[in-house]
Amino acid sequence: MMTNLFSVFDPTTGMLSMNWMSMLIPLLILPLNFWYIPNKNMMIMNMIINYLFLEMKLLMKYNGMQIFMLSMFMLILFNNMMGLMPYVFTSTSHLTFSLTLAVPMWISFMLYGWMNKTNNMFAHLTPIGTPNLLMPIMVIIETISNIIRPGSLSVRLTANMIAGHLIMSLMGESSKTMTMIIMLLFMYMLMMMFELAVAMIQAYVFVTLTNLYSSEI
Repeated sequence: MMTNLFSVFDPTTGMLSMNWMSMLIPLLILPLNFWYIPNKNMMIMNMIINYLFLEMKLLMKYNGMQIFMLSMFMLILFNNMMGLMPYVFTSTSHLTFSLTLAVPMWISFMLYGWMNKTNNMFAHLTPIGTPNLLMPIMVIIETISNIIRPGSLSVRLTANMIAGHLIMSLMGESSKTMTMIIMLLFMYMLMMMFELAVAMIQAYVFVTLTNLYSSEI
């Protein structure tokens, strides 16, 4: 039971597995006209991007990083949305995907901060108003919190994407009769709406937290 349940998230289903190619599905399903002919979908996307750009501009001190953050937001959002489709591999439900995004950014932020703003990075280890006796403890706590940041970002995205899929898989296993299927149909609809909201929120949270971490440098 558990093996079959968790095999949904298994990325290796054969020697020539193409599961990770699901990240390119958005480029295949969106026609070329979508990118240069104004339409309602493009207007909605532009509204979301403009809103996020203005919000990130308030925190981000370095020009150009907003474009990188928005690109990462669209990548995570498309993969989360594609994971809701049947028979589509959810790449964001694996730490391989989320750690690949979080760890390189964290390393680049740390290298840039310690190489160019060493005093500022040391100052972040002891918050303002910390008593002298607590300073060594605060340095240890702040150091640990900085180290686990990429892990917390990755686990948050992965766990939230896995949770809904597991619940829906368990519900599907329990629907043995037609009566139970009809009863669970409404719950499935609610779960799909909930998962749609989670897919959008998790992409926003990942990018916003990354933006907050980079603004501290």
